[in-house]
Amino acid sequence: MSIAERVRVETVTVLSDDWYTLKKTVLSYRRGDGSWQRQSRETYDRGNGATILLYDPERRTVILTRQFRYPAFVNGYDDLLIEAPAGLLDDATPEERIRAETAEETGFAVGEVRPIFDAFMSPGSVTERLHFFVAEYRPGDRASAGGGVEAEGEDIDVLEFGIEEALGMIASGAIRDAKTIMLLQYAALNLLRD
Repeated sequence: MSIAERVRVETVTVLSDDWYTLKKTVLSYRRGDGSWQRQSRETYDRGNGATILLYDPERRTVILTRQFRYPAFVNGYDDLLIEAPAGLLDDATPEERIRAETAEETGFAVGEVRPIFDAFMSPGSVTERLHFFVAEYRPGDRASAGGGVEAEGEDIDVLEFGIEEALGMIASGAIRDAKTIMLLQYAALNLLRD
């Protein structure tokens, strides 16, 4: 039996459609024992996205960004977040969008991007599926300063770290962004091993 056969949507109410879309759904779900259970769930739909880790295999370095994230701030994080470049797809393919985001945020022009996996980042409430990529870079690949798009509220610093330093920043709590932690661990296991 497919999941679609186990879900009966009863009502969908749009609670907010300002920044993205927040909906409340009442549904019946057929449990493993065959009984139906009525449930109420809220989902936040912000679209799907893509993220990338730029890495230099010769120098064993990575490019990350640092920026203000209001949701982290209101949850008690009084610092800028260090992250891998990322953005919403906005009707583009994941490969097209991540190339554009990389240029906007970091100033690096990347050619081949390699998909490594995709993941639901917060499936209990957010619909977003994030496509993860890696790409090699060299210092000479930087075509502009980056920094993001001011009209979108972006004020982004571009950072370069050795892989060991970046992994240490996870342990110290200086890097707390989930997508970035996943990409750095992938790099440590698959791309920049000793």
